[in-house]
Amino acid sequence: MTSLMEETPILDIDELDDESPQLYEHYRFVVDKGQVPLRIDKYMCEKMQHTTRNRIQKAAEAGFVHVNDQPVKSNYKVRPGDIVTLMLDRPHYDTTIEPEDIPLDVVYEDDAVMVVDKPAGMVVHPGCGNFNGTLVNAIAWHLRDLPGYDPNDPEVGLVHRIDKDTTGLIVAAKTPEAKSNLGLQFFNKTTHRSYVALVWGNITEDTGRIEGNITRDPKDRTRMTVADPMSGVGKPAVTHYRVVERLGYVTLVECRLETGRTHQIRAHMKHIGHPLFGDERYGGTEILRGERSSTYKAFINNCFKICPRQALHAKTLGFVHPVTGEQMDFDSPMPADLAALLDKWHVKMKGDEYKLTDIS
Repeated sequence: MTSLMEETPILDIDELDDESPQLYEHYRFVVDKGQVPLRIDKYMCEKMQHTTRNRIQKAAEAGFVHVNDQPVKSNYKVRPGDIVTLMLDRPHYDTTIEPEDIPLDVVYEDDAVMVVDKPAGMVVHPGCGNFNGTLVNAIAWHLRDLPGYDPNDPEVGLVHRIDKDTTGLIVAAKTPEAKSNLGLQFFNKTTHRSYVALVWGNITEDTGRIEGNITRDPKDRTRMTVADPMSGVGKPAVTHYRVVERLGYVTLVECRLETGRTHQIRAHMKHIGHPLFGDERYGGTEILRGERSSTYKAFINNCFKICPRQALHAKTLGFVHPVTGEQMDFDSPMPADLAALLDKWHVKMKGDEYKLTDIS
């Protein structure tokens, strides 16, 4: 048993700097009188449920796990009365969400819900390395005069998320009742969401279904990877896709989600050999299909400059209104960078067709 002096989600301790001259206390535990001897890495892992034993061991190796103000190794066994602290090389950041005057593209709003069209480059929720300038901060400003709305209350606010460099539709709830209702719709998979994506390669099938568990890539924790559905590893995920247009070395597809896992479309499309165009994290900024000519290489590099992100847009969103029971359906126009990218490929396709006609 312990007395937990502070209980907040564990920070990312994968990137610790053991050369930092100053350490800051982030967590403190007082070991209870009835505690039996137990390795400190196991002890802390049991009490800090948002981290892993391996991360705690790394912190101990770096000298960041202290007992009674002295650094200890991960095999140290805690004793009754020990004061255990996790010291990190940066101050404990205040995660209180503050309203920020950031422009919002509000597609729809009433007393219960609001639907926003998110631009590329905007992080949805504050997190490690992104503590302000987020969509949540912008919504907090937009609703600053709404009585009873507290952006720090988890019972209101965003119902789902999309990635920083993915554009498109996202819904937020203004009341606990609305969020509970919408959350249940997402859980029961009765919402309707579709994305458009430009992917590398020519997808020959007109439609397809990708099923594979989404789990964190052990070789790169910033990426997700796909595991066999029967493996028991990761979370089940299903993506349906439909070819919208074939553009030679790339294909425009519509993706519909049965589940909403982190990086689901990006990981699933890479898994079947068609990474999203421009998706650096999943290999989409390499020239994966096409010609070897310098002209083609210049064309692709220009495409990357036109749309310097993964070519993914949350185009449609549908749900039942939590108060009126009315079906609500929204459609977001193609963002300017993705539209310009598609135009670029259309021009190339026409040029290639002209060359073939001229040769024949």
